[in-house]
Amino acid sequence: MSQSFAVSAEVKEITLLHTNDIESVYEPVDAFWNPDITRIGGIPYLATLIHETRAKEDTSFLFDAGDIFTGSLSKKTQGKLAFDLYSAMGYDAITLGNHEFEYGWKTLKGVMPRAAYPVLNANIKFEQNDAPFAQPYTIVEKDGVRIGVVGVMGIDAFYNTMWKGNRKGLTIGDPTEVTQYWVDKIHDDVDMVVVLTHQNKTAPMQTDKEADPEVQRGFDEDYVMAGKLKNVDVIFGGHSDHGLWEPVVHPETGTVVGLTFGQGKYLGYTKFEVDTDKNTAKLVEGKLIPVESDKLKRDEKTGQLIDDARTAYPELSAQIATINETAFRRYYRESNIGNLVADMMRDAGNADIAMMSSGSIRVDLNQGPVTLENVMNVFPFTDKLAVVSISGKQVKELLEYSYTLPYGLAQFSGIEATYESRKPAGERLLTLHINGKKVDDAKQYSVATYSYAASGGDGYHVFAKGTPVSQGKLVMDVLIDQFKARKAVTVPALGRQVDVAR
Repeated sequence: MSQSFAVSAEVKEITLLHTNDIESVYEPVDAFWNPDITRIGGIPYLATLIHETRAKEDTSFLFDAGDIFTGSLSKKTQGKLAFDLYSAMGYDAITLGNHEFEYGWKTLKGVMPRAAYPVLNANIKFEQNDAPFAQPYTIVEKDGVRIGVVGVMGIDAFYNTMWKGNRKGLTIGDPTEVTQYWVDKIHDDVDMVVVLTHQNKTAPMQTDKEADPEVQRGFDEDYVMAGKLKNVDVIFGGHSDHGLWEPVVHPETGTVVGLTFGQGKYLGYTKFEVDTDKNTAKLVEGKLIPVESDKLKRDEKTGQLIDDARTAYPELSAQIATINETAFRRYYRESNIGNLVADMMRDAGNADIAMMSSGSIRVDLNQGPVTLENVMNVFPFTDKLAVVSISGKQVKELLEYSYTLPYGLAQFSGIEATYESRKPAGERLLTLHINGKKVDDAKQYSVATYSYAASGGDGYHVFAKGTPVSQGKLVMDVLIDQFKARKAVTVPALGRQVDVAR
């Protein structure tokens, strides 16, 4: 009598950790929006949380969905520091974000080999011959579990958030079609497929975005992709700086989607049961773990890399001022850091008014000492301070455009305005005073702004109708000079632009 034995498939529990849009946030920031957390984030503290979390898991993988560059230290090292930090943190693979092209694609191509992990992108190609710019996919294996990873960038992220000179000679393919092409090639050879995306709507520049639903950009492109792709288990997304406190599972395909809000404030955590016989993965749990900096040790390896970079560029660590309270960003509202930056630009340009786009203000400033590096990171661009003369009527046009929120609410100095956001576009401005006096439609007013806007960029076409008055130093240098001159900086109060609808 023969006896048959059923062979049970081996089910293994694995943990996938993920991040996105850390953007060189080397130090913790004040968690002013969260009563339970004093400071949050900072790469050396994220590194400690990663190491502690992985130590508790049997099998774990670590991925990032792009934007590892930006800021003064990254710029000084041409991205070398960023790649070295991610090597030290133990990433298994990352995908490229738009910020990785900040210094041009040739610089990026030359620095990528520093990475001790695959740097992926499947849909950016050279125009000349359609050759892929980066490695399209990788297969990582641990403890008998093989995971295929594909990286892609969104069309809008490629064309509209990168300066065209930095991507000259490159083109991009449809991210969903390209992803499916590579997934079909590797699916039979792996137990699980992960897609790292850098797409969705462009992120708002606001640190407390998780506490402000008004500015949250969502993950529409990731969700649509999750519904179209076949044989994909997970999508970890980036670019919109959106976050999901728990992963979303697409109801039709079962594909899991996760994002972390960016800036290294949270570590994405997902646990799966993987059947290595059937090549299936079942989500067990998912969450975001806050990087509570004051409860974590500063990781020695990543901390030393940052310290060494600062030692190599000692001028960046020089304290140039102090600030009396935290200056933080608001994307769709007046912000105290926006008022501060605009005041400094107005003073330097000897202008009636100053204007800065909310989307151009890239960091908050913590209360206390302010270093050169801190100020350089506020506006890390090459725009110069430009002064343009426009009429009072055109100032009104400028404000009406701002109240359509194209790049957030523009930040101003020298005005007191009321508006109603619920009214139709073009009819939202209610009252306007310039330096204490009611606006005169026929009078000419000088406006200090950044040179790209002064030329009509970012949709500020009204400036192109005006008369150029002057163009001076880099805005970055203007801010540095202003902080040095003031020494003890007081953050301006709010109340320059009041929305009566709130």
